This record gives sequence, C-alpha cells and structure tokens, in this order.
Amino acid sequence: MTIRVLLADDQTLVREAFAMLVESAPDMAVVGQAATGRQAVELARGADLVVMDIRMPDLDGIEATRLIAADEDLAGVRVLVLTTYDTDENIVDALRAGASGFLVKDTRPAELLDAIRTVAAGESLLSPGPTARLIERFLRSPSPPAAGGPECLSEREREVLTLVARGLNNTEIAQALGLSPLTAKTHVSRIMGKLAARDRAQLVIVAYESGMVTPGSI
Repeated sequence: MTIRVLLADDQTLVREAFAMLVESAPDMAVVGQAATGRQAVELARGADLVVMDIRMPDLDGIEATRLIAADEDLAGVRVLVLTTYDTDENIVDALRAGASGFLVKDTRPAELLDAIRTVAAGESLLSPGPTARLIERFLRSPSPPAAGGPECLSEREREVLTLVARGLNNTEIAQALGLSPLTAKTHVSRIMGKLAARDRAQLVIVAYESGMVTPGSI
C-alpha cells in the first residue's frame, strides 16, 4: 500500500528536500505541500499522514494538528510533527493536540522514512529515546485527562499503560508481563477505547498527566 504524504512547512527548500526523499521510497507518494497550517488542514483529506512543522504562518502546526484530530472525516490521518527539539517546548502541546509523534529537522533520511512508516501504520514514535525524554522534560503542568481517566482501567490494563508510557512496543509488553503479543495488542486497543485516545502517543500523555508515570522514571 502506498502511503500518501502531505508535507507542511513554510520553508520551500525544506518541503522540496523532504518531497524528493519521500518520492524516492517505493511505498510512499507526496500528495501535496502546504506552506501554512490552514493549507495543511485543507489538504489533509487527500493524505494518510501529514509531516507538520510547528511554526507556520496563518495557523501554527499545533492548532492545525488539533483541527485535523478533531475532524471525524480525517480520523485516519496521522500527524508527524517537526521540531528543532532543543527549543520547541510546545511539542507536548502537539502530542496533546493529536500528533502521533515527532521528528527533528536534522533527522537522517532513513529515519524520516521509517518514522513515516511507523506512524502511518498506527503506531507512534515513543521509544525510550528523544520522545520520552522530551515528554519527561516538559510535561509539568497537567491538562484535563482523557475521558474516563486511568481509574476506569483494570489492574492489568494499568500495568500495560505504564509500559506503553515507557516506550515498550506490544512484543516487549508481552514479554514483560508474560502475555502473547496478540493479548498485549488487545489490551492496548481496549485501553485506547476506554480513554478515547487516538493512538499510543495519547496514552503516554494520559499516563504522565495522571501520575502513573512520573518524570525521571523512563
């Protein structure tokens, strides 16, 4: 299946460079380029995934991500946010808004393509590396938790949620808890349903905001 990618960045050279890279992958195609957040929202209907810059004119990437995530007609569209990492403290706001992860602008080409594939497949960039450290660093002021909250979860589901927040994938969760990968996947899906979460990125936010996982525990 070809992954339809929309590139949203106010810098033409950045968009063109990313477009050349994406088009070089046999399983991807660039279906549009947006120079503003508002254009990104308008063009998202034809995409499977949006590579979204944060700082853009007209409408910034965070608000554009929020609008995409809130639109039922765009339920299948994933957002991968661009950040400069060291200076973008609002990346957590982007994750809260519905982004499925982030990548840095100086990422290596192969990593960008892998990130696109990962997010398009419904996963999120939440390995125990930069994303986890960034959340740990900036998630200090809580916002309202997702519908239901972790208190609606069973003891096993809370264990699974904690491991998701620490960056483990389904196979690793299964190994840690002595489950089959399918059972681990089922638990994650049920947790997402109970917490009204779009993906694993949203689960991480809930885990941190509820205090189930605290900064420094990664």
